[in-house]
Amino acid sequence: MSREQRGPNDKLGAVLALAGISNAGLARRVNDLGAQRGLTLRYDKTSVARWVSKGMVPQGAAPHLIAAAIGQKLGRPVPLHEIGLADADPAPEVGLAFPRDVGQAVRSATELYRLDLAGRRAGSGGIWQSLAGSFAVTAYATPASRWLITPADSSVAREANAAEGSGAPLKVGHSDVQKLREAAEDARRWDSKYGGGDWRSSMVPECLRVEAAPLLLGSYSDEVGRALFGASAELTRLAGWMAFDTGQQEAAQRYYIQALRLARAAADVPLGGYVLASMSLQATYRGFGDEGVDLAQAALERNRGLATARTMSFFRLVEARAHARAGDAPAAGTALKAAESWLERSRGGDNDPSWLGFYGYDRFAADAAECYRDLKAPRQVRRFTEQALSKPTEEFVRSHGLRLVVSAVAELESGNLDAACEQGVRAVEVAGRISSARTTEYVKDLLHRLEPYRDEPRVVELRERARPLLVAPA
Repeated sequence: MSREQRGPNDKLGAVLALAGISNAGLARRVNDLGAQRGLTLRYDKTSVARWVSKGMVPQGAAPHLIAAAIGQKLGRPVPLHEIGLADADPAPEVGLAFPRDVGQAVRSATELYRLDLAGRRAGSGGIWQSLAGSFAVTAYATPASRWLITPADSSVAREANAAEGSGAPLKVGHSDVQKLREAAEDARRWDSKYGGGDWRSSMVPECLRVEAAPLLLGSYSDEVGRALFGASAELTRLAGWMAFDTGQQEAAQRYYIQALRLARAAADVPLGGYVLASMSLQATYRGFGDEGVDLAQAALERNRGLATARTMSFFRLVEARAHARAGDAPAAGTALKAAESWLERSRGGDNDPSWLGFYGYDRFAADAAECYRDLKAPRQVRRFTEQALSKPTEEFVRSHGLRLVVSAVAELESGNLDAACEQGVRAVEVAGRISSARTTEYVKDLLHRLEPYRDEPRVVELRERARPLLVAPA
């Protein structure tokens, strides 16, 4: 139902015409987007006609889903004011800004922290509406360019205003920052072992809301502030990574944008590069290989002469992943060689950042295997996957599961059905122990590739073993 009638909504009609979407087409897109978010919507062409000709405003999440549906067709974010629905809840815009001013950056980040991953305002009890937008890779263009132009703010010292929070403003010290860094380290460990959907990992957004936000709104010197922004950026990037792993791409995008802005305030260029690499991996995973290349190269460009050899190796590896997804084999090969060369130059005594603890030769091999999978080179996939699977799995359980699926795909493309099913069974066993939508999607892709052999006994067995995983709630 609609809330009110205001007269014709010419803005919505004009944008629909620009996008080439019919009334029936928009209704279908909005219903589909709603279904992806657990909403049962039954809009039809008559509903859309009322929105356009009579200016009726649909209730709940619908205005944001309308903007998302049109944005998908246009290939860019569509703000509510552009379609004449600016009086709807503005929460979906939260987290997409990359303010030039540090004070505004604090407000932008803390406003996002007040929204949980399900998109509800903390304490409001409202239904999933606030982050009902859709992932749009173009939303990364402004943050990346602003970070490249100015990767560090001149000063971040702050005197708090009591009106900004509840009670007296906090005086922030290094001990407060250390607590955030410890929380980030714990979250990284749980995420690697149990997946982004594990309840221990999902406490990160709560930590941002309850712990980080009051500190960012407190008083601090420039020195303490830099450290605070860095720790908050690490936690915010982790929140984005966990959202990405659980399939919540819209929330992940917002966290990444704010993490990049906080890294700029921290004057931590390598950390900013890490956030850009995370953006690149998301864009690549979503099928935007060219944009993934741009984001990875932005990370590389600003870190020349600053980041450690191992950090630069990781950035080149992320670039290779994007080139491979874009189908550019020569560029992917060049980036892989550069990544390996940088990794060979790294030494144990290098001052590598703590957040890079996951990266070594096994991770290089795993991503190289995925590059060659995308380039349809199964022999190379098998070679690198064998290296990637050689490391013990206790700490990086999710990564091990992903590698098993990639190995299964390589075996299948090499004509080894039994070996593919054997690796698939091992992957399903790992996927059942963690909470990771990304791992589940990898398993689904393997089963899709096995469809021509669906009547083979080993495939039937694998599908049966995977059934609980495939019917589990997302």
